[in-house]
Amino acid sequence: MPTGGKQRAHVGLRARKRERAVLDQLLVDIRRGVSRSLVLRGEAGIGKTALLRYLIDSAEDMFLVWAVGVESEMELAYASLHQVCAPLLGRLERLPPPQRQALETVFGVSAGPAPDRFLVGLGVLSLLADEDEGRPLLCVVDDAQWLDQASALALAFVARRLLAEPIGIVFAAREPGEELRHVPELEVRGLVDGDARALLLANVRGRLDAAVCEQILAESHGNPLALIELPRTWRAADLAGGFGDPASRGVDSKIEQSYAQRIRRLPPDTQILVLAAAAEPVGDPVRLERAAGALGVGMTAAGPAVDAGLLAVGGRVAFAHPLVRS
Repeated sequence: MPTGGKQRAHVGLRARKRERAVLDQLLVDIRRGVSRSLVLRGEAGIGKTALLRYLIDSAEDMFLVWAVGVESEMELAYASLHQVCAPLLGRLERLPPPQRQALETVFGVSAGPAPDRFLVGLGVLSLLADEDEGRPLLCVVDDAQWLDQASALALAFVARRLLAEPIGIVFAAREPGEELRHVPELEVRGLVDGDARALLLANVRGRLDAAVCEQILAESHGNPLALIELPRTWRAADLAGGFGDPASRGVDSKIEQSYAQRIRRLPPDTQILVLAAAAEPVGDPVRLERAAGALGVGMTAAGPAVDAGLLAVGGRVAFAHPLVRS
């Protein structure tokens, strides 16, 4: 989830005063010892991931745990929960024995029958509350619509039972599942016309024909990622001269086409590394380096993908947007 740093502008934060104010207040409350939970709901590309990055950048004083839902892992029980809890597993020994045994079983640390889900939820709550560095804890979950059901139930259980601990849990989802129904929600909507136009013009190099500008604005419906990626699907001559064909595909497919074109322009070794990163949901650079090595590729191959704004490599490996991974 954390990506390439503050030097790159957050996509979709133009005119997001309402959303930023909500997130700022959430952090204020957590620092005061008031637990908070929130679901950011909105369509693909609307700016949810950018808002999560803003939240993370604003919470440098907090201990961060995070997960990204992966569609191909929806049938793997507790896969996403393991992403959240992996940095905290060293604290398992401090949990009450029933909770510790439940988590050790679901994470494959020890063998045993499937534990009671209530004990799993309590164990996760205890892990998050047992922050031993004197810092508030922030848990961020992107693409929550792709959480496996067991993870979604456990995280929703925790979100509903937070009380006076300095803990915050923020989910982002296109359409939250039934498990998150009782978690407070903030809808992330498209940009208004003036802000959408300004974002589009700021991301088009060269001349933009007025009719083409209006067509892109109409197609995007204020979706920030669409405003940035749709012009990439037009030839420069069409952007300037207004000869582009009317839209024949949906915005999502056009955005994915734009990302696919950028990936195809990468060197072969970089494409292999990006594919390996997409298959590694935790974003662990050590595991990625090991996998890449088995494929005959070094981590230096990540450079072109980083330069293209598709991938960020640091303490974790993260994609610029979930649609890049897909």
